[in-house]
Amino acid sequence: MPAHPQRCTYLGPEGTFTEAALRTLPEAVTHELFPSGSVAAALDAVRNGDAGAALVPVENSVEGAVTATLDELATGRPLTIRREVLLPISFALLVRPGTTLDDVKSVTGHPVAQAQVRRWLARHLPHAEWESAASNAEGARLVRDGRFDCAFAGEFAARLYGLEALVTDINDAGDATTRFVLLERPGRVSPPTGRDKTSVVVWPDRDEPGALLELLREWAVRGVNLLRIESRPTGEGLGRYCFSIDAEGHIGDRPVREALMGLHRITRKIRFLGSYPRADRISSAGDPLRANHEFAKAAAWIARCVEGIGEVTD
Repeated sequence: MPAHPQRCTYLGPEGTFTEAALRTLPEAVTHELFPSGSVAAALDAVRNGDAGAALVPVENSVEGAVTATLDELATGRPLTIRREVLLPISFALLVRPGTTLDDVKSVTGHPVAQAQVRRWLARHLPHAEWESAASNAEGARLVRDGRFDCAFAGEFAARLYGLEALVTDINDAGDATTRFVLLERPGRVSPPTGRDKTSVVVWPDRDEPGALLELLREWAVRGVNLLRIESRPTGEGLGRYCFSIDAEGHIGDRPVREALMGLHRITRKIRFLGSYPRADRISSAGDPLRANHEFAKAAAWIARCVEGIGEVTD
């Protein structure tokens, strides 16, 4: 058991969107919350027993994957995704009190934030110099300390750092959303809900034509829809990749379970990251109950074939 099961960490410092996402969960009420300085530090806190759970970002609808999280989940000691959070993202321009747009000569924020406000910056602050910060909240702290004139962060961070929101609701892309995952030590998977997602990392057995197609076929022939697939370098040399995959359904659903068994058979390595409820609560494209029923009918037909009565129909 973790040494501190009632503690929950998140990608900090205080005032990050990750903290805002965590505060939407029941854990925010029942656990002691504390920030970690990086994704790796947050996950290591769980691995080492300093926290019972950690919330970290995994992908953004504008910038795509958070590679630090994908790599840490693939290479670090195994952890399990227990749930996910989807948080709409909108930035505020935070400044020290009394600062105007004409005063702004330097800007900071997380690199992911820069990608989401690039057009706004070009239109309103074309001559301001950008320098990245470790996080949006860290950018706000640097503005407070006089290192920069303004920072892009969540409006809620202004109060924490004694700043003002000069402009709010900044985002080049409407409906920008970041997805976060809550991770714990490996344990028994929660029961299927009918609105689930399963995440794995897969290492192909060999680098040859059709290797990726072979992986995809295991899902396709069983009617399992893939929601995301990302390739990441393994560090074993150029051209060696693993694949981070999110699929519809639950490991308790027979099509998903058999797809994972198929992948285990044909790959060098596979890491199961968890089956958990979808935050958007969208039902799977295929009906899990119907799929399980069809697989059961097929298994019964095989059994009849063994007994010499395979032509009997239901």
